[in-house]
Amino acid sequence: MLDYSNIFDKEALDYPSYRNLVDELLAKGETTGPDHSEAMLHYSKMNVQRMNRVDKTTALSADLLATLEGIKGKYKFLVITEGWCGDAAQIVPVINKMALAAPDKIELKLTLRDKNLPLIDAHLTNGGRAIPVLLILDEAGNLVMPKWGPRPAVLQNLMAEWKNEGVVMPELAEKLHGWYAKDKTVATQAELTELLRPLSAFGISPQ
Repeated sequence: MLDYSNIFDKEALDYPSYRNLVDELLAKGETTGPDHSEAMLHYSKMNVQRMNRVDKTTALSADLLATLEGIKGKYKFLVITEGWCGDAAQIVPVINKMALAAPDKIELKLTLRDKNLPLIDAHLTNGGRAIPVLLILDEAGNLVMPKWGPRPAVLQNLMAEWKNEGVVMPELAEKLHGWYAKDKTVATQAELTELLRPLSAFGISPQ
């Protein structure tokens, strides 16, 4: 059985430490995870730029802010991510902004997928280790609702369509990030708002 509290408290990183880790690894010609190929390094470098952009330009919606304000109790947000993951670069900064907007209610930590395979294997998407994945824990470290991720449902459906049409990398990545650029985090924020409504409306018990 997974010990979410131990992972959160002893293994996971806060957002600034995660960002610093990605930068430090890139300075050494490496990225998170075991694959330090030129392609993975390229993805990681691009993702640093994407995270910087989302950090600087994204404002949380009034609906999401109101939902955050209404949260009853305190929760731990554990995100499974990697520096080379394009979806994570677009989504993790939004989750960080949520934690910053409600610091008395949300504590955010991030853990690397490939350093904790039992964790991601407990939260697969269609049988795959897709990330990012957001897990919401109560103060005792109990999982309180199903995972969210790895991307908004509308984009998940589009990705399936593109793959069925035979679109492959790097065109697939271009389509993915083109969608994120046009959406400007709207779909991500809307889904996260709906995810958090039960916490805002009333306390919920662990699964």
